[in-house]
Amino acid sequence: MTEIEITDVTAACATSLVGEPLSEAAAAELAHTMKALADPARLRLLSIVAASGGGEACVCDLTGPVGLSQPTVSHHLKVLTEAGFLSRTKRGTWAYYALVPGALDRVSRALGAA
Repeated sequence: MTEIEITDVTAACATSLVGEPLSEAAAAELAHTMKALADPARLRLLSIVAASGGGEACVCDLTGPVGLSQPTVSHHLKVLTEAGFLSRTKRGTWAYYALVPGALDRVSRALGAA
């Protein structure tokens, strides 16, 4: 009968953290923020605003490209604004949206990718 040597494998898989992990509160906040991005229409709206001349877009120019009704587009823009990705200014009867500087970087930094 051959004797088999058993080694402690738990010591081999223990890794140490090299950075600070997200706290429970920070993870909940980041999940809320990322949920705002987890919709194809919202991602398209965000990219259209980011690509618009002057760095802003009128809500009147956003309904056509995404093929959604104005109330639906306004809802998505509200979600993105509340999550801190867009800022909103009102001019007469129209609302204009602009990308908040560094908003997308915030998500990257929170995950330790930056």
